[in-house]
Amino acid sequence: MNETTIPHLLLVDDEQTLREPLADYLSRQGFRVVQAASAAEARSRLREDTPDLVLLDIMMPGEDGLSLCRHLSETRAIPTILLTAKGEATDRIVGLEIGADDYVVKPFEPRELVARIRSVLRRAAKGGTTPTDDDLIAFDGWTLDPLKRRLIDPQGALVSISSAEFRLLMAFVEHPRQVLDRDRLLDMVQGREAHLFDRAVDNQISRLRRKIEQDSRNPTLIQTVWGGGYMLAADVRRVAAG
Repeated sequence: MNETTIPHLLLVDDEQTLREPLADYLSRQGFRVVQAASAAEARSRLREDTPDLVLLDIMMPGEDGLSLCRHLSETRAIPTILLTAKGEATDRIVGLEIGADDYVVKPFEPRELVARIRSVLRRAAKGGTTPTDDDLIAFDGWTLDPLKRRLIDPQGALVSISSAEFRLLMAFVEHPRQVLDRDRLLDMVQGREAHLFDRAVDNQISRLRRKIEQDSRNPTLIQTVWGGGYMLAADVRRVAAG
């Protein structure tokens, strides 16, 4: 997505009386909205097109929103905002831990949701850096393409990373060999009230380690600095694409 395109949203909610008026409102606010009444329908929509952001209700019959959120986090770098009920505090925390970018509690003020959407889209577009067209980032044999949001392992294979994992890795490669504490990482990766959930960054670190460390139980790349936070223990260099 760039500034000249219309942001494309996928709205997933089984409540038609909420979904359709909300889709109309978001359309009037300048978004292109595709609707899905279930996780299964959302998966079908995702096979047809890739939205810039997914608005995802947690409580749905069949596959619930957390399961779909986990799937998106593990396979697609698509920002996700959860739509949750007031009594679902645990689900909200779990959602943040598995890779959701934000949440809004029902009933919500539509203008607040629009503000959250635009905030998440800005963070996703920025990705923690301002790369040029030729920027690739190399570290310890790995290559990260900030524009295409692709991570290549030392053997040249593409490694799938979620939107949150991408932003977390960008935070590290932009500050190599610097200790980043949880508050700073959460602000970079999640924003908003995620500082209330320290476990969120720890879980994201664990997932990222499983993807880039030879032994995630004995990490050498993303090191824990006791009492301080985390540090990328590698030299980072910029290289031209192609």
